[in-house]
Amino acid sequence: MRTRLLFGLLLCLVMASCALPRRGAPTPFATETPLPKATSLPTATPIIPLTILVIPADLPQEESTLYQKTVYDLAYAAGMRFQVLNTLTPLDLELAGPALKVVIVFPPDPGLADLIRQAPQAQFLAVGIPNLAPAANLTVLGAANRPVEQQAFLAGYITAMLSPDYRTGILTLGDDPQGLAAETAFLNGRKFYCGLCLASFPPWYDYPLHIQVPPETDEDHYPAYVRAFRNYQVEAVYVYPPLATPDVLTLLAEYKIKIVGESLTLEEIRDQWVVSIQPDLLAAVRQVFPELVAGQGGREIAIPLFLNDINEDLLSEGKLRLVRQVLEDLQMQRLHWHRRPSLRRLLCVLFP
Repeated sequence: MRTRLLFGLLLCLVMASCALPRRGAPTPFATETPLPKATSLPTATPIIPLTILVIPADLPQEESTLYQKTVYDLAYAAGMRFQVLNTLTPLDLELAGPALKVVIVFPPDPGLADLIRQAPQAQFLAVGIPNLAPAANLTVLGAANRPVEQQAFLAGYITAMLSPDYRTGILTLGDDPQGLAAETAFLNGRKFYCGLCLASFPPWYDYPLHIQVPPETDEDHYPAYVRAFRNYQVEAVYVYPPLATPDVLTLLAEYKIKIVGESLTLEEIRDQWVVSIQPDLLAAVRQVFPELVAGQGGREIAIPLFLNDINEDLLSEGKLRLVRQVLEDLQMQRLHWHRRPSLRRLLCVLFP
């Protein structure tokens, strides 16, 4: 009897142990729920800002290439795309979309007063286009005529500086409003340097000698008017840009007359060429471009003048420093020669 009881109890223990789950084995209620795979959210393609240059199709090839290279280099340095168009229409602005950030437009005017309203996110730069007023996203560069008056004023100052007896001259075009303005500015620049600028020995002529070429004169006859500068013993001359033909410049150099003008076009006259006083639109574009990229606009900028082709044998370091200061004052509109007689007297002492 006891044996049966023990055997039954042992059998119950064995059966109970078989019913327990093994370590590591899943229970009847365990289920494995797969974790979702990691996914990334779609990202928008970054918009690369765009610069558009608008230049006419009939622009001379050399000039066109220079404009394109200049603006391309500026856009590339700013991390922008670059596009060239020969005109600008509302459709062009629509196609460019919000990526459009800078638009530089050379004449003729495609109607910027209306177009700027269609792309308020972009900054427009009008280069040499008259009759345009600045707006919030429109900067106007050189809307007035070329700065001939400033150029002539500085030329009058320089030629007086380089003429020991102030025997200076100016060659302009007759019946030309800018030519008349250049004559007045040249005389003022001369006065700013030396006041009355009286010659100290004969011949006693009324300097500066102003020679006007009649507007109907053929270009081949310009040199005939240059001979008067030699006859009146003029030492330094400013040549009004439209009259700076190769024949005129060559003849002045043959007469050993110092020349101030807008651009040195003949290497063989370099010895007599003092300095080029050049209007430089592209230099102004380079200066203002960072402001346009930063979204800053609405200014009116005059065409700046720069000194190039400097003849160091004629324009020494000290004289050049004075010339640069006068040019800076002119362009910052700080210079009023008739209000600064003390400076005139000082310059006459320094450079008699």
